[in-house]
Amino acid sequence: MEKCIAKRYTGKVAIITASTQGIGLCIAERLGTEGASVVISSRKKKNVDEAVEKLKSKGINVLGVVCHVANAEQRKYMIDQTIQEFGKIDVIVSNAAVNPTPDSILNTQESALDKLWEVNLKAPVLLIQEAAPHLTKRSAIIFISSITAYKPMPLMGMYGVTKTALHGLTKALATELAPDTRVNCIAPGYIPTHFAGIITNSDPIRQMFEEEVLLDRFGSTHDIADAAAFLASYEASYITGETLVVAGGMNPRL
Repeated sequence: MEKCIAKRYTGKVAIITASTQGIGLCIAERLGTEGASVVISSRKKKNVDEAVEKLKSKGINVLGVVCHVANAEQRKYMIDQTIQEFGKIDVIVSNAAVNPTPDSILNTQESALDKLWEVNLKAPVLLIQEAAPHLTKRSAIIFISSITAYKPMPLMGMYGVTKTALHGLTKALATELAPDTRVNCIAPGYIPTHFAGIITNSDPIRQMFEEEVLLDRFGSTHDIADAAAFLASYEASYITGETLVVAGGMNPRL
């Protein structure tokens, strides 16, 4: 049965980073389908152009911008273009992340540590600083974390540490930006995307992780988009400073 989609975002403007494929693109499509004007971004112009055409073909009002979130000039350009085109920002979904090394924490090189910090934690802070003057009242910010923030896994140790830090950032910013802006976080479980290929493309590793999921399946990008569409909407107007785990029943504990 086809899902009935509401129109909770008519007249709203949403920025979603790293949004030309995977979870980011699915969130952009969901918010756009519900009426939002969406701003999508990626480091590669080809990816941006292809995603823009895909969203436009679905009747979505979309602005595509080349933006590496760790690049200050490109970050500022994305915000400036958004304000020039739409005049405000109602929703920000910070989705961009990297995992530059499969090494254990003790074997992770300093250059990889710097990249993990710069993209996964520092860039979201600087993005919100840049966007803050343009956020509307009753706006919403969502950080995309990971189940690895709760449950360290082989090949993604330091990545998980940066995602744990996002939970602290969520609570701190929720306090700082209240009551006008709500700040929440989503911790996806195992979602088969290009980014998660290190897990999902290996049958033995995939089977090992699938056994931990109560619902007996990996999640989908639509599962995460549904959660984002809820948290950014008026239906979640009394929720801030929280992390929603969307992981099929995996047991999250810090």
